[in-house]
Amino acid sequence: MSTHSLQQSGEAEPATDRPAPVPTQAGPAGDAPTGHMVVFGDDALAHRLAVELATLYGRRVTVVLPSLRHGHGPHIAALAADEGVSVTAVEAEQPDEATLRAVGVREAAALALTSDDDQANIQAALRARRINPGLRLVLRVYNRRLGGRIEQLLDRAAGAHHPGLSPAALQASTTVLSASATAAPALVAAAVAGRGHVVHVDGRLLRLSVVSPGAPARGQEVATLAVTPDTAHPEPEGGLLPDPASVASGAERVVLELLGRAQAPARTRRLPGLSGVPLSTLFSPRLRWALAALAGLVFVFAALTWAITGQSPTRAAWLTTLDVLGIADPADEAGPGRKVLQILTAISGMLLMPLLIALALEALGAFRSVSALRRPPRGLSGHIVLVGLGRVGSRVLERLWELEVPVVCVEAEPTARGIARARSYGVPVVIGDATQDGVLEAAKVHRAAALMTLTSNDSTNLEAALYGRECSPELRVVLRLFDDDFAGDIYQALRDSYPRAATRSRSVSFLAAPSFASAMMGRQVIGALAVGRQVVLIAAVQVSGNPYLSGRTVAEAQRPGHWRVLAVDLVDPPERTPDLANPYLATPELLWTPVETRMLVDGDLVVVAATREGLGLLLRPDTTRP
Repeated sequence: MSTHSLQQSGEAEPATDRPAPVPTQAGPAGDAPTGHMVVFGDDALAHRLAVELATLYGRRVTVVLPSLRHGHGPHIAALAADEGVSVTAVEAEQPDEATLRAVGVREAAALALTSDDDQANIQAALRARRINPGLRLVLRVYNRRLGGRIEQLLDRAAGAHHPGLSPAALQASTTVLSASATAAPALVAAAVAGRGHVVHVDGRLLRLSVVSPGAPARGQEVATLAVTPDTAHPEPEGGLLPDPASVASGAERVVLELLGRAQAPARTRRLPGLSGVPLSTLFSPRLRWALAALAGLVFVFAALTWAITGQSPTRAAWLTTLDVLGIADPADEAGPGRKVLQILTAISGMLLMPLLIALALEALGAFRSVSALRRPPRGLSGHIVLVGLGRVGSRVLERLWELEVPVVCVEAEPTARGIARARSYGVPVVIGDATQDGVLEAAKVHRAAALMTLTSNDSTNLEAALYGRECSPELRVVLRLFDDDFAGDIYQALRDSYPRAATRSRSVSFLAAPSFASAMMGRQVIGALAVGRQVVLIAAVQVSGNPYLSGRTVAEAQRPGHWRVLAVDLVDPPERTPDLANPYLATPELLWTPVETRMLVDGDLVVVAATREGLGLLLRPDTTRP
């Protein structure tokens, strides 16, 4: 392992035999952690996370990565060379136990593992928990079910070493996040016109929506996030979270609306064509008509048998069935009519075998079609074309499916992660390179409502977006770009070139980094709402010891342009729910839009809407009373 100490304040400390420190009370019930932060990773998320921790929170950060010359290594090296921040870059092949001890995990306050490899992150987290049971862990895990079980496992390990931890502190000791799942709601909200971005808080729904000049909000308005010039290009005028007194009554506003309680899903969804009567899907109309004709013929023969023999209808139907199947005795003693009828019935029975074979073959073909990828329907329009079914694309597809938004996927790799998910949802998929002629046309992009390019390649996303705009100049476009500065330049160029079309450029790391950074600080970012190209964070913040909040009224605690208090907790700390983002809390715990004269005291928990800079200032451990 080679260590590059690019800033002396961030040098790795040698391992010692001192006992592991007891973790500080973290989360909604705790104080900000002390000690340096360690980040393992060499991707855009690791770089953005180091920037946020060092610049917004003022922490000492050690970034461990395989190489400073590949991937985002040069960006991280440049950040570490900046004398204005306290960042150290360390080269190490893998986060083994020796590396963890060398970078000072035993004395660190928090460790973030941002690699794309779930297994490597989990293994490193288990090693780090063994070295420092009080360490706050933040893992990037794509598999949410596995991540939840690992989180419980690591929390139990922390609780076993420190049985006196409060539930809130125990909840904050390990946080499992997915960058794609964190960014997916903002990406979907940017693509789906008319459907506001929704965040679950305390079992209620907070919705981001645009209110026309002079019109009231549809729900209970809790805050004005921005003032925008027009709906097509919602770029804030005068910044985010403006002073309510400065908002003109005739301005178009982006507001937060408080809606009702979230409802658990009451139904499960099935593949199209497999619910109800499946005959229309399994068998062709021609075969169904043939089957009906044969059944009608058998019915006629049964009626004739009843009329000729004079036996009961049941006995006549039984004899006809035996004649059709060819297992009845010859009608030697019957009259000529009965004999002729038996021959005709036997001939009709000869048609039964090929008909049954045809039914079996068509049913097999129908089941194969259901399990295969669907093609876009011929008359499809008003849908969303989703390019890329990797980690991010799969999460976005899941979100769109939950919202019942029609979507057509485009993917170059038949074995991509999201192909199986698209097949299970019955979503049409076009296999091919979106930058090649005819691929987006096959996805009906000229009749689509929006185009989302979410591959892992910036140039592919940009080329597909430009090609889609050539097909439909007014098409709404959402691009995924890794470099946020590049995303801003592309956004401005597309907006200027196509002024009548809506354009959104998003960086997944930019959207996900606040949740990772806040979790490392022991706080909970409940949601990230994209307003134009900026982000407003909904976070739970402890009042105790915070000079911006403690001992102040709600009106005095507000800071226009930085944060706004939305709600105050009504529950005492021991009984608080650790996770306010749980959408199905049985009992509400928050008082929304508290009166401005209410005093905030130590022990209170507030939910705030904040900018990235505002939340960093609010959570800085070295904050002094302003």
